Amino acid sequence: MPGTIAVGLDGTEHSLAAADWAATEASHRGSILRLVHAWTWRVPDAPIAMDPEEQQRWATGVLSEAETRVVKDRPGLPVTTQLLATDTVPALVAEAAVADMLVLGSRGHGTLVGNLLGSIALHVLRQATGPVVLVRNPSRGSAPGQPLDEVVVGTQDGEEADPVLGFAFAAAAVRGARVRAVRAWSIPPVFMWSPGSMWLADEAGGLDSFRKERLAVALRPWRERYPQVDVIEHVEIGSAAQVLLACSGRAVLMVVGRHVHGRLDLRRIGSVAHAVLHHAPCPVAVVPHS
Repeated sequence: MPGTIAVGLDGTEHSLAAADWAATEASHRGSILRLVHAWTWRVPDAPIAMDPEEQQRWATGVLSEAETRVVKDRPGLPVTTQLLATDTVPALVAEAAVADMLVLGSRGHGTLVGNLLGSIALHVLRQATGPVVLVRNPSRGSAPGQPLDEVVVGTQDGEEADPVLGFAFAAAAVRGARVRAVRAWSIPPVFMWSPGSMWLADEAGGLDSFRKERLAVALRPWRERYPQVDVIEHVEIGSAAQVLLACSGRAVLMVVGRHVHGRLDLRRIGSVAHAVLHHAPCPVAVVPHS
């Protein structure tokens, strides 16, 4: 059965840009595109109030405009639309739980994370149990002589990295892009190293070689599953956010992980994901892991 890519719409150009990106992604993957808008009758704050029927017509128009836009150049794309009669955040969190990914618009660069993401996207990112992709408007073009041909993914040790790597390799495969797997590292304080870990690093030829070896091990099953995808193993000393952003020049998509346990606050997004969402020029996929 084909998968589903859901898009949360709010009538802005940012959400229409998200619908465009998601439509292209659905075409690549052979997926169904699901356009949703959450709407419930509320007393407007504006002095000129719309009655419930006017509000509902506007909400329905949000879906119709997006559907007309995405099928114009993709006549064979299967598209469904639904007006969700509930509050926006729980509606989008529920969509993220059942779709292959949820795509939302992002407002671009800003001083505060609230201005960058918007309060809705921020709350959805905190709670979503499935991948969420943030798309900016307008989409950037590639620099002269530099194509956008990489899916950049931040990696870390452990099985928890599997959903993140799996998402990145699948995204690269449908695009014919290569994966740039990035592992940033810093020299840990001496007291954090046990004799065993020091021995492993020494056997690997030093800390940098040790990190490269660990990255190669993490990537091995994904290389075998996606033999058609070229992979660049990028290991660099520095903060994870800085290294990832430095690799964004050819990125058509950036993929980062997010822990799903802990309190419902900004830290649940994670400092690396937070920085990438704030500054990366390309769409960013945030993939939950345990």
